[in-house]
Amino acid sequence: MTILIVGATGTLGRQVARHAIDEGYKVRCLVRSLKKAAFLKEWGAELVRGDLCRPETLAPALEGVTAVIDAATARPTDSLSIKQVDWEGKVALIQAAKAAQVERFIFLSILNAEKYPEVPLMEIKRCTELFLAESGLNYTILRLAGFMQGLIGQYGIPILEGQPVWVTGKSSPIAYMDTQDIAKFVIRALSVKETENKTFPVVGTRAWSAEEIIAICERLSGKEAKITRMPINLLRTVRSCLRFFQWSWNVADRLAFTEVIASGKPLDAPMEDVYQVFGFDVSETTTLESYLQEYFNRIMKKLKELDYQKKKSKKPKRSPFKNVNNQ
Repeated sequence: MTILIVGATGTLGRQVARHAIDEGYKVRCLVRSLKKAAFLKEWGAELVRGDLCRPETLAPALEGVTAVIDAATARPTDSLSIKQVDWEGKVALIQAAKAAQVERFIFLSILNAEKYPEVPLMEIKRCTELFLAESGLNYTILRLAGFMQGLIGQYGIPILEGQPVWVTGKSSPIAYMDTQDIAKFVIRALSVKETENKTFPVVGTRAWSAEEIIAICERLSGKEAKITRMPINLLRTVRSCLRFFQWSWNVADRLAFTEVIASGKPLDAPMEDVYQVFGFDVSETTTLESYLQEYFNRIMKKLKELDYQKKKSKKPKRSPFKNVNNQ
């Protein structure tokens, strides 16, 4: 089976590619920059240059492809808008996959997208789900909540460096999941018939609020967090101002996502039936505590090593003749 992975250089996409390669699949990755995706080639993936927003590049990339895994999404720093990438680009990809007679299409969406029609990214994900379901393709939709990897930059590093940790509005508990665990569900869907033409939540073992995550980071780092609370109304005002400038539309649309994480409503779903369908054991899933524990163990060990090297370099050099004189 040949798999085309879209968004393979992203936080989740690279884990999906790595797991697919490890499982013995032939992996092809659609990339905009061959240079930035060189690490995927080193892992054993085939790279094809293409762009969701250039539909003419999709047909060649899909030649001989059995399944498509769509893990792509617009980034806040992209020059292209969320609408261009996450709607127009995805529509073009689904249509191209249909024309190429692709046997499976796995789409990675967001949990509870239908509950936030005023949030651009959520509404676009909802519409893409519907478009895919009506396309005639054999699909599987996996709805995700949040990645544990993002917690390091959001909480871990600021606390270690004594920088402010931003908390917005009323913190929504989120069932974060390690991207390596998500990748296992994605690849397993290819071989489990019960996942065909169905939608599943794929989330962590429990939902955590910002305050709970900060408390864990404080305990593991031995440092106190400097928490700065950002009123949700202020962010709404900033977002409204950004909408006046076309170059900042993408940032404004991303800021709208704070309505989701600051609503106080949990971003979580029951997973018992999902584990049964996919044939996994929940005990094998990484917990948030163990993920953060591993990170802080590694970083604290590294800091101790650096401190030791620093102190060692300050010591006066011993005479090479000292031991000789004592003999």
